[in-house]
Amino acid sequence: MNDIDIGYTSLAGTKPINEDFAGAMLPAKDDKDMGVIMALADGVSMGGMGKEAAQTTVTSLVRDYFCTPPTWDTSVALDRIIAAQNAWLVALNKRRPELGFTTLTALVLRGQTYTLAHVGDTRCYLLRDGQLTQLTHDHIVNHTDFKHQLLRSVGSEDRLAVDYSQGEVMLGDCFILLSDGVYGFLSDARIKAIFKDIAQQTGTSWQSLSETLAENLVDAALKSGSNDNASALVAHVKGLSEATLEDATLAALNLPIPPLLKPGEKIDGFEVLANVADSGINVIYQVKESATGKLYALKTLHPSRAKDKEERTMLVHEAWLTQQLQATRAADSLVHLKADLSAPSSYYIVYEWHEGETLQQQLVRGAPFDITHAINAASQITKALSHLHRQHVIHRDIKPANLHQGADGVLRLLDLGVALSGKEPKAMRDLHAGTPSYINPEQWGVHFKNASDDSKELPDAQSDLFALGVTLYQLLTGKLPYGEVLPGQSGRYYRDPLAPSRHRPEIPKWLDNIVQKAIARDKNQRFETAEELLLALDRGASRPLNAPLATPLIQRDPTAVWKIGLGISVLFNLLLVYWLLFLPK
Repeated sequence: MNDIDIGYTSLAGTKPINEDFAGAMLPAKDDKDMGVIMALADGVSMGGMGKEAAQTTVTSLVRDYFCTPPTWDTSVALDRIIAAQNAWLVALNKRRPELGFTTLTALVLRGQTYTLAHVGDTRCYLLRDGQLTQLTHDHIVNHTDFKHQLLRSVGSEDRLAVDYSQGEVMLGDCFILLSDGVYGFLSDARIKAIFKDIAQQTGTSWQSLSETLAENLVDAALKSGSNDNASALVAHVKGLSEATLEDATLAALNLPIPPLLKPGEKIDGFEVLANVADSGINVIYQVKESATGKLYALKTLHPSRAKDKEERTMLVHEAWLTQQLQATRAADSLVHLKADLSAPSSYYIVYEWHEGETLQQQLVRGAPFDITHAINAASQITKALSHLHRQHVIHRDIKPANLHQGADGVLRLLDLGVALSGKEPKAMRDLHAGTPSYINPEQWGVHFKNASDDSKELPDAQSDLFALGVTLYQLLTGKLPYGEVLPGQSGRYYRDPLAPSRHRPEIPKWLDNIVQKAIARDKNQRFETAEELLLALDRGASRPLNAPLATPLIQRDPTAVWKIGLGISVLFNLLLVYWLLFLPK
């Protein structure tokens, strides 16, 4: 969480009632990634309910914000709450003669990004490096005689248009929220002078005196003749937390995508050595850092996808997720990002380069794996998946091509491009991702316990374990248990797969049973967790598993009874016709 010093002051001034209201809230320990929220509202009365409108709007916003899912974009969370509050106020105003509206300026500091929501004529300023910048635009009639006439306010109309903006937060930034009773009587130069005067009077930096600054702003406005409620909220950024996914996404959207690069070309201190892969969506190059001579893998979007915001956010999520996992026990089974990448000219991510080859390359090059080699590989992958699943991460694309055997002997998982973390973009969550031949039946809408259920399930930890089972089957036999599924086709699960030993007799029975359990057509017969599968592999022949039961005919083919009945009926009718035509009467 960012280190923020917050102070605010709100006075009625010359008016009998103070209809301004300000509030701020820090996150609880479990919500620290949600950031800090603060808001200022200026109530507008038509019968005396402006104070109520301002208080309920600010209070509901700062409290309910932390009840929204952390996977929501900050602007989405703010918009949902403000819309609900607006609907409540509108309904209330329609039922009573007293009316209450309010302006609203809300600010969320989350990671290294600020998000601003604004309605009405309260304002937010940013003081950075001595420069004061107004971040909001007043929603008022553009005429001197009607300058206090609001064009927008919370509670006045069914459909409320809210201004949203985002930007980068820097160490030392100071955000200032003011009502019109303050900024209407203080110039920008006067506001900056107040900050400077505080430092001179106290002999210390103004940056830890937000409360005093808020008081001085309000006091200066009242002394300058303010005849309105006067409120000021000051927030100074004293420390920054690590960049969030939102920060990374915002930075990525502001960078161009590099053109297709050829060997010998350079980009930001890297020399391209070879084009490793080009899927039409992503491009991967082997590059050498000119300063150190070290090899890396540079991954970016294909130029044809440069304007595809969803693809870009998916690549950002991959980089962010990899960075988060590098601080966990899953780190040893992943390829790490280059740590000191700074100020890129375009958007790309850089991974460490490891010599070696994928398990798919090994399969293509030779015969099926030695049984011991296959078991060791499966154990390493299972441990890696165990670490991922404990972090609530689903890989979604386990297959030999995404398993890299390094020259150092470490087996690493590749490609977190479609992994689910709970914070992935919605477009990626809804994507039917993965390689078709390794996708479990439920994701195709195939359910063997309830044949009438054709709903597709979202991927979960068992999806990764099923894909791992298919991978182990392929390593042992060189074949896919349910056959190859080409892009555009659906998975075919018409029969139980043959035991691996039917293709390769030397495979022991205990290993047969483990593989068959991992790839069982019925989800309820499979391993539930990676730890359960790992335990079965470790025990091996000492405590073998029982073979999973064969799927009953009625579950394999719900129409089987009708087909058998139809066959018997056809046979009976043929015999009847034969008897009528050929047998003696």
